[in-house]
Amino acid sequence: MKVLICDPISDGAIELLKSKLDVEIKGSRDVGELIEDFDAVIVRSATKITASVIEKGKKLKVIGRAGVGLDNIDIEAARKRSIKVINTPRATSRSVAELVIAMIFALSRDLVNATASVKEGKWEKKRFEGREVKGKTLGIIGLGGIGCEIAEAALGIGMNVIATRAHLEIGCQIEGVKIVSLEDLLSGADIVSINVPLDSVTRGMIGKKEIDRMKSGAILINCARGGIVDEKALYEALKSNKLAGAGIDVYESEPPKNSPLLTLNNIVLTPHIGGQTIEGQERCGMEIARKVMEALGV
Repeated sequence: MKVLICDPISDGAIELLKSKLDVEIKGSRDVGELIEDFDAVIVRSATKITASVIEKGKKLKVIGRAGVGLDNIDIEAARKRSIKVINTPRATSRSVAELVIAMIFALSRDLVNATASVKEGKWEKKRFEGREVKGKTLGIIGLGGIGCEIAEAALGIGMNVIATRAHLEIGCQIEGVKIVSLEDLLSGADIVSINVPLDSVTRGMIGKKEIDRMKSGAILINCARGGIVDEKALYEALKSNKLAGAGIDVYESEPPKNSPLLTLNNIVLTPHIGGQTIEGQERCGMEIARKVMEALGV
């Protein structure tokens, strides 16, 4: 059987697949042209497996997504063809959670601007008076695998943690986390972290109305998916200092060329690297390789 790999996965995962399957590695632009000859395809977030791609995959039995989200795969089109769609929802949870915690510290101590200041030969100690995170309230929108990891880490550094019931993972009960409504979370949190998938319900769920409900001087972090936060509303809130800062790893359009967010100083921007750790990618690659092989019966 043949598997097409369109986005990078770990070398160990590739070797595991090669032990049982005929493996071909091509860029995402080739998926539509090549898919006809393959029994399985493995992607990450870059490659889009659309209905037209699925239609061309006459032999296609399995679509593997090395990562959490499935918003780049037409699930309904795959279902109609009885094609299995599998992912690795927990493999990079710790990696994403640690990026969220890193952003909390970076924003609370203004580390990016402080670094730039020192590199410019300045010594602005009074300008960079920060805030401690201990005792602050972290609101987690979505207490799934990643949300639970964030909650545990935040509790460990002395934060108070509240979370929404929406997207509450069954069995995810962490002592010390208070479940509240989205409205109460937004108004009660000093820092809000978004950790839900992008779907018809969550698209645009954080807009001007929701940001207006947040505390003045609060921080918003989105390491989930672009499109959940209205970037125009976020820009206005940061520019007016309604929000003290934001940490953004995902964008409505990636890369975010010409986005007004790029002009702000009270924001930390990263290039969709939530799951990009050595350990996370190794777990992610090996897990999707095993799942694809199992789904193909090899």
